[in-house]
Amino acid sequence: MAQVLCVDFGSTFTKAVLVDTDEGVLRASASVPTTVGPAVLDGYRHVREALEGHWVDEVLACSSAGGGLRLAVVGYERAVTAEAGHRVGLSAGAKVVHVAAGPMSGADVAALRAARPDVVLLVGGTDGGNAEVLLHNASRLAKARVGQPVVVAGNADAAGEVSHMLASTGRRFVVTGNVLPQIGVIAPEGARAAIREVFLRHVIGGKGLSRGPDFAAMVRAATPDAMLRGIETFAAAVDGDVLVVDVGGATTDVYSVITPGGEDATLHKDVVAPLWHARTVEGDLGMRWNATGVVEAAVAEHLQAAEELPRLRRWAERVSHDTGHLPGDAGETDLDTELARLAALVAVRRHARPARPGESGRPTAKLAHVVGSGGVLRHGGPRVAEAVLGAVTGDYAGGWRVPDGARTAVDTAYLLFAVGLLTDAPGHGAEVAARLARGVLAAR
Repeated sequence: MAQVLCVDFGSTFTKAVLVDTDEGVLRASASVPTTVGPAVLDGYRHVREALEGHWVDEVLACSSAGGGLRLAVVGYERAVTAEAGHRVGLSAGAKVVHVAAGPMSGADVAALRAARPDVVLLVGGTDGGNAEVLLHNASRLAKARVGQPVVVAGNADAAGEVSHMLASTGRRFVVTGNVLPQIGVIAPEGARAAIREVFLRHVIGGKGLSRGPDFAAMVRAATPDAMLRGIETFAAAVDGDVLVVDVGGATTDVYSVITPGGEDATLHKDVVAPLWHARTVEGDLGMRWNATGVVEAAVAEHLQAAEELPRLRRWAERVSHDTGHLPGDAGETDLDTELARLAALVAVRRHARPARPGESGRPTAKLAHVVGSGGVLRHGGPRVAEAVLGAVTGDYAGGWRVPDGARTAVDTAYLLFAVGLLTDAPGHGAEVAARLARGVLAAR
């Protein structure tokens, strides 16, 4: 019997689940505060102490510690290739910290450097189309003081020349397939894999999170990348479309894995087609650091009654200044639940409805499962889950296609990231991961 410890080095907590890979079931779990800086493995050692008495045959890890994976996108047009690159970057588990569109000037290069990305995604042009801007930007990156590794995912016809430019000045780079091979088609797979490769090879070891090589050897993916991979496996295991809303302290992330049917599957109606396996990040919606952003977004969406607003606003201001504060009574629990409800509603609306007038939203009407994640849902119990997820599945005024009959569940054991890590791990594979994924529903 093999037991694999899956660890998520988060920005706040280091969480671990011990999986029996013969049975595909959870054996134990632990969570401790993340230790920051070069001592990140101290938190891991505390996890191992908490799991004393359980043997571990293998360790797989993902990480968003130290700010996670910071990505800058350099593209051709903001509404076309730069937008495609932005969507692909999110699907790869990155925090997109800068987007540049068009021929880069000196000021544009300075702005990119100021954003402090870990990786630059260079895109531009459809295959066989305009290569002028892509080549100009490649030349800028080759000559500028931009030392971050570059993932090249633009016009395939220009890839050789771009490679020559970057290689001539010793830049670190990876070339992969075009994220926008033709108008109306988006191809994330190559860039997503290349960003993961660069993250593991150059970023994890370069963040100064550990004094030795053990941390870098342990980490297999950025945490959001592992989450999306896990949700893909979960969707296949339950044979249905899935939406996951992860309500966190700083951001609210929404993931969807959808198999389009009918017109959605055959027509390229949008200049940049939707990603069917997608992640969006709402940086203004968080339970603590961005609690006031939740209230303001709810007001903009007309989700908060005027008479209730002052009390909620006071609570949001309090917890944003004291991010470690937990509800102390029923009244505070109700206010925290309301924050979570509003964060989830706004985040799902932004994820699912059309990005621009004339475009189509995500085909979410046939979602089979809506799953909640994040500490407020994992620890809040059935009442909080019903308030938050029930609001999402009943959001008929939200401007998106609300699912009819979707089942709701909460990833109470925090399994989805582990499912993602196990899916591609040598010697384990998709069947073990699928058995574990079904445990998300078993814990309802």
